[in-house]
Amino acid sequence: MKILVINGPNLNLLGVREPEIYGNRTLKDLENLITAHADKKGVSVSFFQTNHEGKMVDAIQSAMNVYDGIIINPAAYTHTSVAILDAVKSTGIKCVEVHISDPDTREEFRKISYIRLACIATIKGKGFDGYLEAMDILMDACK
Repeated sequence: MKILVINGPNLNLLGVREPEIYGNRTLKDLENLITAHADKKGVSVSFFQTNHEGKMVDAIQSAMNVYDGIIINPAAYTHTSVAILDAVKSTGIKCVEVHISDPDTREEFRKISYIRLACIATIKGKGFDGYLEAMDILMDACK
């Protein structure tokens, strides 16, 4: 099984960005955690991070016929991007939405998620472990 993990804007700043919300671990720490979990499960995993909406759309489209599933944290684009929603819907790839924090407990606008409409599950507020749960969900869904 092959999974693509996509992280959106400002997640490259994990470890320094609002540590009271996101903690002190870095994006590299997250990728190492996911890789270790994938190795235990026999899953091939690749990573993509961008601060640009169009590049995220391109990555989703490029995943078609290459990956079995996508774990996506669109970050701020969660609340604004119909283009990312349409890309996931168009590819037909199973996708799980992940958020390190729980957007529903933050500002009102963060309660809106366009990407959720194309995802088989949403995990929020579980920190880095949410990505591991997302991988397990995808493994079950893609059997």
